[in-house]
Amino acid sequence: MKNEKLLYIHIPFCDSKCHYCAFNSYTNLNHLKKEYFNAIKTQIENDINKSIQFKTLFIGGGTPSTMKIDFYEKLMKLLEYNLKDAIELTIECNPNVTIEWLKEIKNLGFNRISFGVQSFDEEKLKFLNRNHSPIQAINSIENAQKVGFENINLDLIYSTSLDNNKLLENDLKTTFSLPITHISAYSLMIEENTKWEGDFSKRKENEELEIWFINKIKEKFNQYEISNFGKPCIHNLGYWKLNEYIGIGAGAVGFKKMENGEWKMENEELRKQISNKQSINLLSFRYYTQNDVYEYLKNPCKYKYEMLTDEDIKKEKIFLGLRSIIGFEENILNNKEKTRVKHLIKENKLYKKENRIYSLDFLLADAITSYILD
Repeated sequence: MKNEKLLYIHIPFCDSKCHYCAFNSYTNLNHLKKEYFNAIKTQIENDINKSIQFKTLFIGGGTPSTMKIDFYEKLMKLLEYNLKDAIELTIECNPNVTIEWLKEIKNLGFNRISFGVQSFDEEKLKFLNRNHSPIQAINSIENAQKVGFENINLDLIYSTSLDNNKLLENDLKTTFSLPITHISAYSLMIEENTKWEGDFSKRKENEELEIWFINKIKEKFNQYEISNFGKPCIHNLGYWKLNEYIGIGAGAVGFKKMENGEWKMENEELRKQISNKQSINLLSFRYYTQNDVYEYLKNPCKYKYEMLTDEDIKKEKIFLGLRSIIGFEENILNNKEKTRVKHLIKENKLYKKENRIYSLDFLLADAITSYILD
């Protein structure tokens, strides 16, 4: 069977915390970096045997570029066998990273790099509490190309209270001038456990501006998912296709499926949860490592589990399929749902190709999913 497994590794350390950031990241735990590698090593040795081959690796955060190169040298040595057939190895980094770090990361085998730029406007960067300047971002992306990266992503944020057509157009003018292959564009969300929690004055509600901005990106980069444009990220496509993935590090998530009609589980807690379930139609589960870095260091292999029934999986297939180029198989629907899909095809909201259903507007994925499933 073709290998489709994905590996995600989370680095929770940051030099500064952005005001909007709800990710599991910390600015005051840098003294734990050495211990963190040992905990990751323990989890890898527990969860990943020599027979597992990964299609992709994604190292996210936090800020992975806060880790010195020797951390990644040891990590890649540890995963050498499991990644020998991997086709995409992505690492996220801050736009103030040095050319030396980029060169050494490239030499370790990483072939895709993602820069958390967010904007090229100095006032907006300060507003977001980003710790880099526009010129640093430009230089870092150009340096990534110089050291041999041919697959470069740039993150942008829009719908902040500072945004207007002129600011966003200037951001895109600079973005399009750089040697990038991919843009991730995220509408600002005001989330819990952030500096801006509850302060909705920081976000601009302007649907017309949002659609204009997305359409401007689409003039240069093909949209393949609601927030993603350009050369598709194979790792993220794997998430949206519901491929299995292993999550390593504090606050990481993994996803496992039933194998050959049987559960293959070492974990007693998971076994109990499944045996206590009323429904036997459990197809898969997600597992979550501990968010708290200190707790993770004490026990890297302690997980919480979320059981997913066949209905849960069906809903995810439809929702994720409609917000991306993946679509979903028509045969997962019942007759009532197929009738609703036919209606949406007539309304030019969806289209059908080779027994798969696709959306003509990714922004409508949530509403259309609700309508199909009633």
